[in-house]
Amino acid sequence: MSLAEQKTLESTYLMSTYARKPIELVRGEGMRVFDDEGRAYLDFVSGVGAVSLGHCHPAVTDAIAAQAAQLIHVSNYYFIEGRGQVAELLSGLLNACTEEEHPSPWQSFFANSGAEANECAIKLARLWAKKHKEGAQTIVTLDRGFHGRTLATLAATAQPAKQEAFKPLPAGFVHTVQNDIAALEALFAERGDDICAVMLECVQGESGVHPCTEGYLHAVRDLTNQHKALLICDEIQCGMYRCGTYPFGFQHFGIMPDIVTVAKGVASGFPTGMCAARSDVAAAFEPGDHGSTFGGSCLAVAAARATIETLGEIDAAANAEEVGAYLRERLSSLPHVGEVRGLGLMCACDFDGSVDASALTIAGLEEGLLLNSTGPHTLRFLPPLVCAKGDVDALFERLSRLLS
Repeated sequence: MSLAEQKTLESTYLMSTYARKPIELVRGEGMRVFDDEGRAYLDFVSGVGAVSLGHCHPAVTDAIAAQAAQLIHVSNYYFIEGRGQVAELLSGLLNACTEEEHPSPWQSFFANSGAEANECAIKLARLWAKKHKEGAQTIVTLDRGFHGRTLATLAATAQPAKQEAFKPLPAGFVHTVQNDIAALEALFAERGDDICAVMLECVQGESGVHPCTEGYLHAVRDLTNQHKALLICDEIQCGMYRCGTYPFGFQHFGIMPDIVTVAKGVASGFPTGMCAARSDVAAAFEPGDHGSTFGGSCLAVAAARATIETLGEIDAAANAEEVGAYLRERLSSLPHVGEVRGLGLMCACDFDGSVDASALTIAGLEEGLLLNSTGPHTLRFLPPLVCAKGDVDALFERLSRLLS
């Protein structure tokens, strides 16, 4: 079917919630995707950071195909093969930087998306506080943060432009300025008894890759400990080796949260989310407190297990660290670039006012690039974790032509 025919069908039968780029993608392999006319594009979006192993990695496609031929779905009423092994793998990654000789296991809930994983974290934190902190229910989030588009996660997302059209939103959320320790201390001094958790991204992704400072994150951890509140790290975008060196973003800053949410890259593009919590926090949930029809399905488990194991085998962390540093170096030398930010293969660059980032993403299609703008003058780069220096060189050459 042609692009024109696809546009007609979608404009007739789909809700207008996306401003799609004018190409139809039909095939992928590694760092590249191909449109309906056979043209190749270097993918620096990777499904918004989801396709961690690159497109159609054989470890993932083989696992999904084999599982689909055996059993697709039976519901969470029953045990299935592999689910416990995936949760065990995730627990090991979450404990990768602990100094404990025999760390306690993390316990997970399987969902289908990052928003659902965060919904689970919100419910768990409030239920835990009902049992351990006299019903405290306020959750602190950070300005410019992003936690999802369901009503509760939108309420947690401290971006008024995204919230206004959907008010009234669920109550119980308050936001504060990222990296402002004094503001956080004042908030706890005023409302500490009613704060059950702080929920944050160690590296904010959707707003344009803004890392928290190490000092700020340690202050958050200290204040939550002092006030018997939980720390929730939203690792949906910055986790699963995306930041390089370690499996998760929080591990780059020397802190240990109580609840961690993951999605996106955990199954290399297959819809999967997980909410993991320290076992003493997870114990607040009892049968019937939360659920999901498709969460942790046979296919999701197969895709996640293949992804997690393969990311370790290929040392995705080291590649993200090395190639990410090279990407930031090359971006810094582009015309019209001001600031470059990021960790690993989670990067952004701000251009001066002469560059329209949205227009640049459209022009990039003509150069065979998939790009993403997160602001009027900001591009975000989330390539697959198999991205090589040669791919960065190709990006640099093509962007240089567009910016000259």
